[in-house]
Amino acid sequence: QVQLVESGGGLVQAGGSLRLSCAASGSFFRINAMGWYRQAPGKQRELVASITTFGSTNYADSVKGRFTISRDNAKNTVYLQMNSLKPEDTAVYFCNTPQGWYSWGQGTQVTVSS
Repeated sequence: QVQLVESGGGLVQAGGSLRLSCAASGSFFRINAMGWYRQAPGKQRELVASITTFGSTNYADSVKGRFTISRDNAKNTVYLQMNSLKPEDTAVYFCNTPQGWYSWGQGTQVTVSS
């Protein structure tokens, strides 16, 4: 059973930064691309960043230039560095493969105040 555990969220003022972490169990991690998603109240979950096993990255236009995804295969962990945060970044953030193959974790709440 694959488990994904997100952490690092919190309350931050607009313009601030947060670093999210996603710890994954299982040996699958090293062979899968991974992604960060977010879901704001009343909205669908959206993929905001992804990273391949080789480190190639892709970002949604809304976060490009502000968010950076990275991974540490030795620690089975994927990170999301979020800078220049905006109130519209407020959401619950989740990690999973870009296809959403695994059971969703609890997510971590990010709240950006104006």
